[in-house]
Amino acid sequence: MKNEHGFTLIEMMIVLLVISVLLMITVPNITKHNATINKKGCEAYVKMVEGQVQAYNIDHKKLPTSITELVSGGYLNEGETTCPDGKVISISAGKVAVVD
Repeated sequence: MKNEHGFTLIEMMIVLLVISVLLMITVPNITKHNATINKKGCEAYVKMVEGQVQAYNIDHKKLPTSITELVSGGYLNEGETTCPDGKVISISAGKVAVVD
């Protein structure tokens, strides 16, 4: 019989136990901060849209009346008119706001 080298069942179970403990520690922390991540992502997107409103104003000498004007003018992409968390963005008198 050959002397084969490999992992025993006990060694594999210990590795799986360590991986499971690490997952149990990290997954709740990630899900707990999900709302904060979405909120900051939405705030950053609103700031970017405000910059595009200013660029539109400089180019056309008027403020856009809606977000569709920014899309049709090429200032925003077609599918990017909402926050990453799905909240709708509106433009009124040059002010960008998130509609709940």
